[in-house]
Amino acid sequence: MKRLPALLLALLLSCLLSAPAAGAEEEELTIEEVVEYVDLDAEETQPAPVSGDAAWTFPVALEDMNPEYIRLSNKHYLLSESYIPDLEKVPTLAKGGIKWRGKDTPKEGHRLQPAAVQALCDMNAEIRALAEEMGFRDMYLKSAYRSYRTQRTMYRNRLAKNNGKDDGWVSMPGASDHQTGLGLDIVPSNWKDRGMNDKMMKEPECQWMAEHCQEYGFIIRYPADKNEITEINTEPWHLRYVGIPVATYIMENGLCLEEFTWQLQEAIQDFISRGGSPDLVKDFIQTPTDENYVIPAL
Repeated sequence: MKRLPALLLALLLSCLLSAPAAGAEEEELTIEEVVEYVDLDAEETQPAPVSGDAAWTFPVALEDMNPEYIRLSNKHYLLSESYIPDLEKVPTLAKGGIKWRGKDTPKEGHRLQPAAVQALCDMNAEIRALAEEMGFRDMYLKSAYRSYRTQRTMYRNRLAKNNGKDDGWVSMPGASDHQTGLGLDIVPSNWKDRGMNDKMMKEPECQWMAEHCQEYGFIIRYPADKNEITEINTEPWHLRYVGIPVATYIMENGLCLEEFTWQLQEAIQDFISRGGSPDLVKDFIQTPTDENYVIPAL
């Protein structure tokens, strides 16, 4: 803190002592009564704005979630045609990865986001390690990342084959979990050349995945008891990477990704309403692209 120069203070004191108000009784003033200290640095040291002290009360901590990994994609939350995530080729089994189903492999190979690639390799290694004990067969990666354009072609072909009816087996473009680069189809060898349906749930490999996939950051994206919510048929082969903390919460609480998203958005609104900083949660906010879509009450 800086003081006014001594000369200026002296002049101020002199003026005050020599010019009393008319009719007023003169008083002896002390230096302490006249001199004020001026903080010349006040404007230079403004305090940082307070962001609020509301606690984050959602069961999964913010630091344990990655906004990219929990991105929801369905017909109410559409991805744009230009959305292309960071992708990495999934290694084949000979390179520490997983077998590919040859005729379904894109020219550039099966690709996923890097974290999902590593998780898939780790999980398949565990399945192979348990093969003799559990009677597991080899697993095949049937489908991974699909672009918006590829999904559009598949969707049109499905409609043409089904008299224009969307039967819930192929997502419309922008709605596919595969476009996130985090969704994948993995099947046991006895299904690699068969049309997939919910009977695959009986396979021991799929039952093991339903019990243990969260240990690697995956969830069963389209569970058997969530058809009305996901609006997609049961797919025991379709895994979705969300990260271990989120996957654990989803699977242990019997949720689908839509329900998790609704819970999280409600928690974000509550956090902000209690004075929490919007900057802390802005990357986690997801809003429907369908203006007429109403999120069910929780």
